[in-house]
Amino acid sequence: MIDLGPAPTPTALEAFAASARRDGRDLVVGAVIVDPSGRVFVQRRAETRAIFPGAWDLVGGHVADGESLEAALAREIDEETGWRLASLGADVLRLDWEANGRAKREIDLLVRVDGDPSNPRLEAGKHTEFRWLEPDEIGILLEARDPDDTFVWEVVRRAFVRLGRLDGAMLEP
Repeated sequence: MIDLGPAPTPTALEAFAASARRDGRDLVVGAVIVDPSGRVFVQRRAETRAIFPGAWDLVGGHVADGESLEAALAREIDEETGWRLASLGADVLRLDWEANGRAKREIDLLVRVDGDPSNPRLEAGKHTEFRWLEPDEIGILLEARDPDDTFVWEVVRRAFVRLGRLDGAMLEP
């Protein structure tokens, strides 16, 4: 089984969340779901979505007021796939970004889940298909995105590097 690396401590996660609140940013969490062979789960956003329609994406979303990052990850994984969060691993990327005039602060973490990997329950109306990616397939993450929007590609690339499945020298999409 592929090692996900050490998870941030609850104290470190709370400090990250507190920094978002202090800076007036919406807090966002992403789950880089990894299967035992080291593949990464992605899902395609529905064409009707306001942000990134038709693009491949990771599981994740906004953290609710009073919700911990780990609880938000567990909720988002359940809502978007029907799986259960089994364990946290290392954080892959932390980033500030904006969408629709709202400032966001995001952390993306490697995770394992419990459930049937061949049969996620995709969130109706939000996602239309899924894939388990190998490192040589990450180019699909650039489909249906602006040429300068390489964020999901970069998160998955970094995840594969951290998992020891991709040479860190691969820097360009």
